[in-house]
Amino acid sequence: MADTTTAKAQLGGDGSRTVAHGFQDADEVLPQYHIEAQTSLVDRPLRSLKFGEAFAVLDSFGDIGVQPGPEGLYFQDTRYLSRLHFTIEGQRPLMLSSVMQDDNGALSVDMTTPDIRLDGGDEITLPREIIAIERTKFLFRGACYDRIGLRSYDSRHRTLRIEVTFDADYRDLFEVRGTARTSRGKRAVQVASEHEVQFRYVGLDEIVRTTALHFGPKPKLLEPGRAVFEVTLAPEGRASLFVRVVCEAHRAFTSAPSVEKTGEDAAAALSLASGSTAVKPPKGLYEGMVFARAYRDARRDLRELTAGITTIISSNDQFNEAACRATADLYMLASRTPEGIYPFAGIPWYSTVFGRDGIITAMMALWIDPKFAKGVLRYLAVTQAKAVDPAADAQPGKVLHETRRGEMAMLGEVPFRHYYGTIDGTPLFVMLASEYYAVTGDRETITRIWPALELALAWMNDYGDRDGDGFVEYARDTDKGLENQGWKDSHDSIFHDDGHLAKGPIALCEVQGYVYAAKNGMAKLAAMLGHDAMAETLTLEADALRDAFDAAFWNEEIGTYALALDGEKRQCAVRSSNAGHALFTGIAKPERAAQVAATLLSKDGFNGWGVRTIARGEARYNPMSYHNGSIWPHDNAIIAMGLARYDLKHEAARIFQGMFETALYQDQKRLPELFCGFMRRRQRGPVSYPVACSPQAWAAAAPFAFLSACLGLELDHARNRVRLRNPILPAFLDGVSLYNVRLGESRVDLRFHRHGDDVTVSVMRRVGDAQVVVLK
Repeated sequence: MADTTTAKAQLGGDGSRTVAHGFQDADEVLPQYHIEAQTSLVDRPLRSLKFGEAFAVLDSFGDIGVQPGPEGLYFQDTRYLSRLHFTIEGQRPLMLSSVMQDDNGALSVDMTTPDIRLDGGDEITLPREIIAIERTKFLFRGACYDRIGLRSYDSRHRTLRIEVTFDADYRDLFEVRGTARTSRGKRAVQVASEHEVQFRYVGLDEIVRTTALHFGPKPKLLEPGRAVFEVTLAPEGRASLFVRVVCEAHRAFTSAPSVEKTGEDAAAALSLASGSTAVKPPKGLYEGMVFARAYRDARRDLRELTAGITTIISSNDQFNEAACRATADLYMLASRTPEGIYPFAGIPWYSTVFGRDGIITAMMALWIDPKFAKGVLRYLAVTQAKAVDPAADAQPGKVLHETRRGEMAMLGEVPFRHYYGTIDGTPLFVMLASEYYAVTGDRETITRIWPALELALAWMNDYGDRDGDGFVEYARDTDKGLENQGWKDSHDSIFHDDGHLAKGPIALCEVQGYVYAAKNGMAKLAAMLGHDAMAETLTLEADALRDAFDAAFWNEEIGTYALALDGEKRQCAVRSSNAGHALFTGIAKPERAAQVAATLLSKDGFNGWGVRTIARGEARYNPMSYHNGSIWPHDNAIIAMGLARYDLKHEAARIFQGMFETALYQDQKRLPELFCGFMRRRQRGPVSYPVACSPQAWAAAAPFAFLSACLGLELDHARNRVRLRNPILPAFLDGVSLYNVRLGESRVDLRFHRHGDDVTVSVMRRVGDAQVVVLK
């Protein structure tokens, strides 16, 4: 559709920006891969579980599909279970509590019976609160385990009818999101035994997907879609029902179930080891024993995954809860691959590998656990593009944007099977490698991925710089690809000050910073490996890029760096959070830092909770949009790290304070993917975004980035030094202790205590010879 934007922007007398709106253009039609929303994800509490490639979105009762929405049990981007509803005497129990365990290992729900009229009579024959119901659900190795425990507090025997209804629609995740399909595969269901019902779906991609529901004890009635139990409880008696749901996928005409592999595909060959198939119980083992053994093994697996990480204890119990939840979310989203652990992006829409998300998450969590960075680097090195493929927006050396395993991706109905349409993932990959080595000194990993780093560098200089002007730009090669390929990838997120959408190729502000940091980081790695000439060349290139960036992107009128340059090298003179990334990477000249910070933290930029993606008053500002006025925790964390880099610590602490207070209003004190950018009002919390992922990996990692920014925490393996540069603490923290900070073979416990604006640092424990240095 033709662009008919007519908005005009000008600066008011106080420096604020006012806009006359009146544009109409392509955003009149639904954008690509739109997430349809008839209901909000915040209108009722949802619970998320994940293990490997399987995840579950449940209502607070632990049920699935009672109301429309994204609830389901998913495996490899497909909904394997679309309904699972538990009732007692035809009624839903009364909710008492619904909580995720502190480590996200399981969902625990306490319920009781409502007032029940048995046999159709008018009188209540089973008073409420007579039967206690405790439900426990968790995922482990491709299966969902569900225990429903009953305990009677009655003085008489009771016989109860319990029913579980279920269904499996095998909708691709993109269908669940709202993308229509013209044809689908074939589905069948059968009662496989007196304990088991099996659904089977043969997709158009020739993948057979099966969902097996195992019930214990044997139901009184078992039909496709329904299991009925009759349970007799003595006074003070107990009983348990078990439902185990096993998800599997294999190619048609293949006898043994296994995860689909394509052989020639590098990413498919990296099939995630922890999410393939459920552990088969020995023949004759009762479902209760299966449940107990799986629960034990799942707990052991989580303990092994989190062993040795850095932990945080502060003077603020609420912050401790938020940090605990953030840690639990990170490790729940972590999936094992043959190359190490990889943090999946978020639930429900992005529970898969995303290059950019994984890199940024690993950066922010680097001081907590460098295993994330190691796994991300190795995985992205192996899946790096090796050839030109316009259908996947791929060129040699480019880092993966996203990979999907669902039917629509396999068939090419969406381009995301192995998709490379990201402009920032490749320089961020090199940045992460440099930061990982600085913290760990892991030369072996850097040597292993060095060819991939060289390819990434070549891509930045060749394919990335489309017109040879020294800036890295993007333009999609396939109409199915993403129109915008930075982290703000909405179709309308890059625009001029009058509201017109920018025409490409587009050079984003933050991407030039990533390239600058990547070249500086690559220079350090090259010098470490003895490539001195290469190191010198890269340093000179980075310095030249910094000068060129300042000349091309700085805009004195708006007091910050422009959002982007369009294909004609015209500035998108829009105040945005992207400029904060220029601080993060160090490409911003020191004399610009204070002015950039002032613009970010102005009333138009900072709403009291966080920095908006687009400042209030800009042409396309909309506080309810995905990228044009909303607030993203990870974006704010990057900005805070950038502010700290230029020693603007109090500004960083102000953002940290707002984000902490945001977490206090969230379910489980969990920072969401994003929230709306409306101005903060007294005695009211932030406004939620209707389809935000929660948990989201880079939002979970954000609290650790905020804390390290304020503390000025730097781990320097080469100097064997833990450096704390001008540490401060926000007002909500009087003290913080960090346990098991790792540097090489050394381990350090540190305590920080705030005295007004000053912070004292104490070393509580030191194992090894690492130095702790405090710089003011």
